[in-house]
Amino acid sequence: MALQLRALEPEEKEAVEKLARSRTAPVRLVERAHMILLALQSKRVPVIAKTLGVTEITVRTWLKRFNDSGLKGLEDQPRAGRPARYTAEEVAEVIAAALTDPQVLGLPFGSWTLDRLQIYLNDVKQIPMKRSRIDELLIAEGLRWRTQETWFGARVDPDFAKKRGILKRSTRCPLRVVQ
Repeated sequence: MALQLRALEPEEKEAVEKLARSRTAPVRLVERAHMILLALQSKRVPVIAKTLGVTEITVRTWLKRFNDSGLKGLEDQPRAGRPARYTAEEVAEVIAAALTDPQVLGLPFGSWTLDRLQIYLNDVKQIPMKRSRIDELLIAEGLRWRTQETWFGARVDPDFAKKRGILKRSTRCPLRVVQ
């Protein structure tokens, strides 16, 4: 028996068409909306699958989910997986600590490094978190570390050599006697 798409409300049809034309929505949702639109045009599952370059099982899955749940059925369902290792409160503590001036906390340095932040979180806050995980959390939050400038390295001014002038030796090198 052929899979039939249920009748759509006018608002629902408009939302599916808008989603199919979207350039900012996730690609998966746009592709699923295209499946619905092709089914509305009375296309069969094999034709839809071939047109979109997916399997028939995929088309059947999304048509069934749309028939059951409407537009919400086109979204991904939560997947099972390993539970989060750190609670939301612990993650918030990491971010709050990173945004706080270390001197306000009574620490003897003026800025955080990942190593200092890890030691602080492990010893004071009792949050056993690795340096790499702290870095991941801060990047996910949109925070990044400033690179520290040092005396060594490339000069900032590209015309430095011209401005400096010709190097002259201030002292003469003593001559060595070869025997």
